Amino acid sequence: MGTVGLLYVGAVLFINGLMILGKVEPRAAAVLNLFVGALQVVTPTVLIIMSGGDTNVILGASGLYLFGFTYLYVGIGLLAGLDSTGVGYFSLFVSIAAIGYSFASFFVLNDRPFGVIWLYWSYLWFLFFVLLGLKNESIGRYTGWVTAIQGWVTAAIPAYLLLTGYWQNPDLYAVALAVFGVVVFAALWPLTRRQPDTQEMAGRPGAPAAPTAPGPA
Repeated sequence: MGTVGLLYVGAVLFINGLMILGKVEPRAAAVLNLFVGALQVVTPTVLIIMSGGDTNVILGASGLYLFGFTYLYVGIGLLAGLDSTGVGYFSLFVSIAAIGYSFASFFVLNDRPFGVIWLYWSYLWFLFFVLLGLKNESIGRYTGWVTAIQGWVTAAIPAYLLLTGYWQNPDLYAVALAVFGVVVFAALWPLTRRQPDTQEMAGRPGAPAAPTAPGPA
């Protein structure tokens, strides 16, 4: 059940990345955030109820709420036109918690690929904190690209492999994910470091509407 939710986490991260890049209108992205956020709250609740007290199942399910609440927070914020600071600082909480879940994946659940994936998510949610909480618009393009890529690499592709039975060499996947993350996200940094344009700024929660005519800087 959690794997099905992971597939749609990939979809919402991809859409949110495109929204940050100014390719998807924020209110349009809000709808998918609400759908996936609701799924990621219902899914862990069902898993915990059905766990029979299995602490490993409860541990794994508990982390899903971090993302369910994020997507609901984003979706409601986009539709209501709320400032993004709350989402940003909640993202800092998620980023720190994800480090703990990474540790648990490595040393409690013996799941090395998801130990690496949790580190991916910690990094991404830290970028959300800097972008939305600290209002550092200079990392907008970088964050958008990292978000869109992580939608596929940390969620959609692993979910598909798990659902189809091809998730058969976890140690290899863990190493491949680690190398991919370091190389790709490091290479993206200099390629995306420029001042955000008006379209990109307008595509973020709490950002002002794009001006209709040029004005003074």
